[in-house]
Amino acid sequence: MQSEGKGRGGGRGRGRGSGGRDGGGGSGGGGRGRGGRDGGSGGGGRGRGGQHNQQQFQQQQFNYRPQQQQRPQQPPQQPRPYRPVQGQGAWPGWRPVSSSGGSVGGGGGGSYAASLQRPSESPTVVSGGGSGGSVGGGGGGGSYAARLQRPSESPTAVSAPIVPKMQALKISEETSSSSSTERILPIKRPDKGGVQKIRTVDILVNHFPVRFNPESVIRHYDIDVRPEEGFARGRPTKLSKSSLSLLKDKLFADNSEFPLEMTGYDGEKNIFSAVQLPTGQFTVKLSDEEGTRQRSFIFTVNLVNELKLHKLKDYLRGDVLQLPRDVLQAMDIVMKENPRRHMVSIGKTFHPADFDPRNDLGGGIAASKGFQHSLKPTSQGLALCLDYSVLAVRKRISVLEFLKEHVYGFEFGSFQRLKRQIMSALKGLKVTVTHRRTKQKYTVTGFTDQRACDITFTTEDPNGQVPPKTVRLLDYFREKYPELNIKHPTLPCLDVGKGGRVNYLPIELCVLVEGQRYPKEDLDYNAAAFLKEMSLVQPNDRKRTICGMLKDKHGPCGGDISTNFGIDVLKDMTRLQGRVIKPPQLMLKAENGNMVGVAVDRESCQWNLIRNTVVEGKSLLRWAVLDFSSNGRPADRLNDSFIPKLVARCNKLGLYMNEPLFTEAGDMRQIASAEALLPLMERINNRARQVGKGNLQLLLCVMTRKDHGYKHIKWVSETKVGIVTQCCLSKMANKGQDQYLANLGMKINAKLGGINVDLSNPLPLFDDDSHVMLIGADVNHPRPMDVGSPSIAALVGSTSRRVATKYVQRISAQKHRCEKIIGFGRLCLELIESYEKINGVKPQKLIIFRDGVSEGQFDMVLHEELLDLERAMKASGFFCTVTLIVAQKRHQTRLFLEPQSKQGRSNNVPPGTVVDTTIIHPFEFDFYLCSHYGSIGTSKPTHYHVLWDEHNFSSDKLQQLIYDLCFTFARCCKPVSLVPPVYYADDLAYRGRLYYEAQTESRLSSGSSSSSLASEVTFDENFYKLHSSIENGMFFI
Repeated sequence: MQSEGKGRGGGRGRGRGSGGRDGGGGSGGGGRGRGGRDGGSGGGGRGRGGQHNQQQFQQQQFNYRPQQQQRPQQPPQQPRPYRPVQGQGAWPGWRPVSSSGGSVGGGGGGSYAASLQRPSESPTVVSGGGSGGSVGGGGGGGSYAARLQRPSESPTAVSAPIVPKMQALKISEETSSSSSTERILPIKRPDKGGVQKIRTVDILVNHFPVRFNPESVIRHYDIDVRPEEGFARGRPTKLSKSSLSLLKDKLFADNSEFPLEMTGYDGEKNIFSAVQLPTGQFTVKLSDEEGTRQRSFIFTVNLVNELKLHKLKDYLRGDVLQLPRDVLQAMDIVMKENPRRHMVSIGKTFHPADFDPRNDLGGGIAASKGFQHSLKPTSQGLALCLDYSVLAVRKRISVLEFLKEHVYGFEFGSFQRLKRQIMSALKGLKVTVTHRRTKQKYTVTGFTDQRACDITFTTEDPNGQVPPKTVRLLDYFREKYPELNIKHPTLPCLDVGKGGRVNYLPIELCVLVEGQRYPKEDLDYNAAAFLKEMSLVQPNDRKRTICGMLKDKHGPCGGDISTNFGIDVLKDMTRLQGRVIKPPQLMLKAENGNMVGVAVDRESCQWNLIRNTVVEGKSLLRWAVLDFSSNGRPADRLNDSFIPKLVARCNKLGLYMNEPLFTEAGDMRQIASAEALLPLMERINNRARQVGKGNLQLLLCVMTRKDHGYKHIKWVSETKVGIVTQCCLSKMANKGQDQYLANLGMKINAKLGGINVDLSNPLPLFDDDSHVMLIGADVNHPRPMDVGSPSIAALVGSTSRRVATKYVQRISAQKHRCEKIIGFGRLCLELIESYEKINGVKPQKLIIFRDGVSEGQFDMVLHEELLDLERAMKASGFFCTVTLIVAQKRHQTRLFLEPQSKQGRSNNVPPGTVVDTTIIHPFEFDFYLCSHYGSIGTSKPTHYHVLWDEHNFSSDKLQQLIYDLCFTFARCCKPVSLVPPVYYADDLAYRGRLYYEAQTESRLSSGSSSSSLASEVTFDENFYKLHSSIENGMFFI
């Protein structure tokens, strides 16, 4: 409902009526009439209709837009009196902008702001009304101001919306999430949550309610630390995080006015305090490692803001729409302060400094158990979400010991021979030293070509009184550290210099800093399996571990810090009731060719293809085998029985598969480079044209092991030659298990354009017969220590009308670690054009699923990506309605069944479990859905957050739509954990990453420099352009 102000008019017919405060017209002076909803009505007896103020119309006509799609006739240029209608103070057919009332009795019109309107809501803009007439005129109506609604209220629109609403977006080209004053906010929940269910389950959630005093204030201070003037010869010094933390602790230790237990620190420039701190400049003196001299630093403290916690309370109640992120961030840093002081921070997780020898993974790597936590605004209030975390980390051991364990064949005399492997293992790692009492950390940038015993450098007297002197590096160390014994003088030194400065350290004096993450993708098979086993903790064990970590003395609630800020965390998990929604009715094809319904397993929701076939099986008439195992060890070679078994199983599945045209013998060494692979595949393709009288439909590539050459196979076949490939491992193929063969056949059928399973009810669940396209979007980023590779954006779009089972795709490279999808609108239009080519018409509705963004990036998605789509549509003259949903898997929320709930074999929540109360957003449209069966470990639900919706989805309808879609994933006979468009986009973005790595390695081997190559490959779309023969297929499955 819209509130209507009642501004007061002038006294006794002589004054000017003032505008309404929130949307109503002022009452006319001396008259009885009150302003209507949109404008003031005329006042007392003699009042006549006011005339429009032409001057103001000319000044503000850019704000006018027609209420209907058909533009009405333009008003005349000369002033033209007319009799105002009750509730109107401007030209009929136009949305009124603020204007003055007429000379006698006429009320001025209120204003509408040309802001972006959230679907099904009025704009959240407040503006004053027009002034009243000189005699008895009512004040003009102010613009509508949407009263903030509780989640239980349904939003009310001012007027009938323009459909599609994308056509009504009025934001300039320069609008961005950071600069826009007229912000688009995520839509509100359309109801109180879903009600459909087949049963309910009692659930515990790892959200711990947080109580805080809304009257409290957290003071935010900015700190700036610089060496005292004259230190370091006047050169500016950038201090590391460890140095900043050390200086901050020294300041607090030396000054009692800085109470350590009353503050939280973010590790960089921000201190948050529960009490007032002194401000100004302070001198902090630190002794060097040997205690021979002191370094002086100027530590400047400035008060930035006083953060009032009542703002967060207002947001949690729904009284304000914008989250006070500064308040929430300050409280979050306070909750991280205790573990930050006692544990090692790895990304957003906290881990113990020492590793458990039982968790040694080999190769200098260990598995570390830790936790991650954050504060979340929820409908029950503020909550602390804490979850168990397992990471692979490099052990805190000497660099030489690490190389012995990590680099195969490493010996003291093997540096030159293993130079590339050693550089790969050490570059970018942080080390500390053993010969000094220091906590300083250095970053390895490389190592010297010379041996330590051959390195010399020149010393210079800063005062110029002593002439320069050449000194051997080892002599310098022996003179400065007499007790030091360099045991390996013939080894090179580590280069830890930065900013162009040389800094060499003998390698035997260096130790790896604790808590350096190791990519799990680089673990060997046994180590990866061990880490996975540690990660997949059964629900009851995980629940106990989480509660123990919360109560630990080094946990977020340990110590007195949070208590000193008035923050209290309850130690019991949140209890709530979840709903289990029904699975869809699936359709397969019977042996007689008729479509038949298939029931899924009641517990796991899985199904099988026994006595049934796929819905649409493709004919595979021209295919070949490229056997890279043929020249390997006898135990690794492909058995002769595999191909006949695969052909028989695929035909039983409903694929019509001939014997292969031929088998080409190969060697695993051939996939080591794209240069060797390209002529091989071209030769195979040409041979297939000669033998099969047509293009090759599929190339089955048999490998002996998982190998980095996989990326070369995919890049060459999909961008250079135009062949769909299917890779398999010989050891799995030789087992000949029926399930393995069936899964292989399903992947092949999907790649060829077939359909494996169908739904009895068409999707999406719209009442009309519109053409609907589902789009999935994701961005793949480089590894943590990669500082130059591009991010890869990928979009997929459905093209099958009845059920979204077939998809087309686009891949695009963009700047390093850029999460915003550059050219999002253009890529979406390209998918829409592909839909039109296949179906003969463009889709009228888009449902976009965006993956990989956090709550803090919702503004970017709405103000940049969505508006880029709007601009692209406007430029093309095509509009359709849009729903935009973010799908999040990188969260910490976990659901546990209560002991009294009926539990299956895995003790996980059943597939179809929905939670849309208590732990969800206070008023925005989001929910958690666990769509898959968790057979091992603890199931992780997907969090879906609706940002924009022009299709008026209810909670029930959207939840059922997404759950049904999870049964359509092409690779398996079970529902998956993530809606398939996002799943496919994630796979496709990773495929783009493989393309980049393959071509980078290929061009480096040809002699290109790595720096020029990174730029060249990143922004040249030709490097990612798919071959025309496969560009509209699902080759990435």
